[in-house]
Amino acid sequence: MRSPLVNSQVDTNPIRLGWKSAGLLGVVTVAGLGMFAWPLLIPATEDTSAITTPFAFVVLLPVLVLLVLAQIAERGIDAKALAILGVLSAVNAALRPLGAGTGGVETVFFLLILAGRVFGPGFGFVLGCTSLFVSALLTAGVGPWMPFQMMASAWLGMGAGLLPQRVGSRLIRGRWEVAMLVAYGVVSAYLFGAIMNLWFWPFLTGPEMGSDPSLSYVPGAGLLDNLGRFGWYTLLTSTAVWDTGRAITNAVLLVVVGPRLLAVLRRSVRRARFNPVVEFEVDQTSLESVGSPRP
Repeated sequence: MRSPLVNSQVDTNPIRLGWKSAGLLGVVTVAGLGMFAWPLLIPATEDTSAITTPFAFVVLLPVLVLLVLAQIAERGIDAKALAILGVLSAVNAALRPLGAGTGGVETVFFLLILAGRVFGPGFGFVLGCTSLFVSALLTAGVGPWMPFQMMASAWLGMGAGLLPQRVGSRLIRGRWEVAMLVAYGVVSAYLFGAIMNLWFWPFLTGPEMGSDPSLSYVPGAGLLDNLGRFGWYTLLTSTAVWDTGRAITNAVLLVVVGPRLLAVLRRSVRRARFNPVVEFEVDQTSLESVGSPRP
């Protein structure tokens, strides 16, 4: 005979990426890179802005839906994981207007980093998409930039989940974990700003916009030539203020509230017990009592 439940292992990742989900995530990443890097890959024309946005919606959103459906079919997302995803998405959407991007102060990314760290890359990816989507609806921020923000935020949350959990056999916790997350928050802030600049760079530069020719996009120019122009454009227009402000905001919030929020999120993992792995064992006492002859 088997005894009732005697042991249960807690899954710390509510959304685990199996091979199907990982494959679709790779497709999403390739499509997203194509969305952002189009200025370096195709010539810009007057109709480019009219083509790019529908292409972004058509490619990005269905693949995201396929990713979620594949995950549900493969491993399943229980009600507790969906509840936490909904709560964190709502909190992030409510936090975003507090910073509103003024001077680079954006309060939406630190919680995304912490959640990705605790709940894993799959959860961080989905949370990045849902947080930016919900906040865009709440703040009337729906526009051609929204799918690009969703994709970049999804990468940011996924990257936090891919950070190492151990050094050898030792868990990374305490001040070392906070220091790692701060470094990631600073680097990701600059990368987020650069990649968000890339998709609209051709529309805001050029002789017709009165821009410096050395910073303008040149249709048909070589990859390295345009990449160098874009690097200088980003450095001079957003790095000093917007990206640095975002990096400082991430660092300060991760240092001040990061340790406490990490503890709260990890406590929620223990209590939620996502996808528990049940183990049974043979009850030797019951077997002996059944198998022993009656007097």
